[in-house]
Amino acid sequence: MDASIIAVGTELLFGQVVNTNAAYISRGLQLLGVDVLYHYTVGDNPGRMRDVIGRALSETSIVVLSGGLGPTQDDLTKEILAEVMGVRLVPDDRALHEIESFFIRIGRGMTDNNRKQAMMPEGAAVFYNTCGTAPGFALEKGERTAIALPGPPSELSVMFEASVIPYLEGRSGYAIRHRMLRFYGIGESQLETDLRGLIGGQTDPTFATYAKEGECSLRIASKRRTLWEAEEAVARAEEDVLAVVGHYMYSDSDEELCTVTARALVDSGLTLASAESCTGGLFASALVSFPGVSAVFDRGYITYSNEAKEQDLGVSTALIDKHGAVSGEVAAAMASGAREAAGTDIGISVTGVAGPDGGTAGKPVGLAWMAVADASGAITYKYIGVDKGRDGNRRLTVLAMLGMLRRYLLDRKG
Repeated sequence: MDASIIAVGTELLFGQVVNTNAAYISRGLQLLGVDVLYHYTVGDNPGRMRDVIGRALSETSIVVLSGGLGPTQDDLTKEILAEVMGVRLVPDDRALHEIESFFIRIGRGMTDNNRKQAMMPEGAAVFYNTCGTAPGFALEKGERTAIALPGPPSELSVMFEASVIPYLEGRSGYAIRHRMLRFYGIGESQLETDLRGLIGGQTDPTFATYAKEGECSLRIASKRRTLWEAEEAVARAEEDVLAVVGHYMYSDSDEELCTVTARALVDSGLTLASAESCTGGLFASALVSFPGVSAVFDRGYITYSNEAKEQDLGVSTALIDKHGAVSGEVAAAMASGAREAAGTDIGISVTGVAGPDGGTAGKPVGLAWMAVADASGAITYKYIGVDKGRDGNRRLTVLAMLGMLRRYLLDRKG
């Protein structure tokens, strides 16, 4: 199966809204074994919408549209699509009831134009909206299928997972399963090189690498006649991958590094205090995004100046003068000082050169020293990243801290 994606909305063309829906739908379709061939963006203009929808239906077997299902006069996706595919709009009683219930639930009166959203193309499979008012639908004509989804990303993603995935899986005649493995400490090009024996000869399962800031992912997908066969194929392929690059993998369920690390910290039962200089609290912010981390994360110190390092963490002036604020020695003293000041089991620290100024030949922009300290002493780690600008350097440094903490917890667990 192949597909086109059409994003509807003049605000997208004007750059007032970023089209994140297209990327989300593309990823979702690829995981279902559907090849995305085209992306279109069209404004709220009936003539141009007819042209784009007609072209997409002639080029691919599936066309997925987002946006234009609202109650206002310029929301025309449903009307134009029904016209192009030669069907009329008919009322859907369940859709109307759910729209009315939505307004009762939020304590607002429903205006008459919302009734328009309960009109569905005749013969369509309706996808009811659990997060908003606009239902989506799938409409088939011959060998072509059009799928219309609401524009708000929070509504679209829920509807895609709950309705579109089962609908397309049911049409394919196959069971499709995938797994997303995430890696830290290895780049995409190196990951692909190390796995060339698997990737180069792929048939089914298939392998695809993806780069993300500071890390990379590998998708393993299989399409088989039965769910059991697909799951077994993916599991065997994952074992082959881990035999080569397992040291770098931190998740096989597409979770963020901060989530995996925070969970590992909670599971360890070890209490933690952090001391940050160049990251200015970003590490603590990442860690506390995980529910339940309050059981182990005691506090975070932002010791940006040398005076703060001395006063809050007990780092000696002589140590800073001898080695410089950005050094392994100071990072170790910061981690130990945070642990002692907070009375926690472990402390973690970072000090670095975020840029754009302050770098030298010996200590370039992007350099960071970090440490983890416990009762036995401190372990230091030197991180040198490619200069990605001040904000990018700080984000990448936080990833390195999370990776270091995760590795420490794994080594301690044995």
